[in-house]
Amino acid sequence: MTDRETVRKVLRDPVNFCAFGFGSGLVPVAPGTAGSLLGVALAWFSLHLAPEWRIGIGLVLFVFGIWLCGASARRMGVHDHPGIVWDEIAAMYLVLLTVPPGIALWALAFGLFRLFDVWKPWPIRDLDHRLSGGVGIMLDDLAAAFYAASILGFGRWLMS
Repeated sequence: MTDRETVRKVLRDPVNFCAFGFGSGLVPVAPGTAGSLLGVALAWFSLHLAPEWRIGIGLVLFVFGIWLCGASARRMGVHDHPGIVWDEIAAMYLVLLTVPPGIALWALAFGLFRLFDVWKPWPIRDLDHRLSGGVGIMLDDLAAAFYAASILGFGRWLMS
């Protein structure tokens, strides 16, 4: 599929448009990073909400993402098209729920999440390869988010 065909499929189909992070997944270099930045923006704009609401948003992003990413993958004809970034949006949002707001911690959270999402240490790579559909697309990013949040939590514990 050519880039032009991909853009057409994404912009003409609401499912693909959402799964591609409202177009952010169409960037030619590092679409996962672009999607992660959208997750940071969403987290920033939801800071005024009560923690229960923010957790609820994170759960909705994740659960809805299972269906959305699976549907988009089927429509695109690619298991985990690099432009499908809803999983990065949801996972980045979830990581940021675990740390207080602040440029330094959020930048560290962003860097750690991107590191684990790209590197895919065990069992992230296995999740990505063994699970099909939306579950596989979402779970490998959730595992990367868990790794990032665990390191951040451990670091905060060491500092206290």
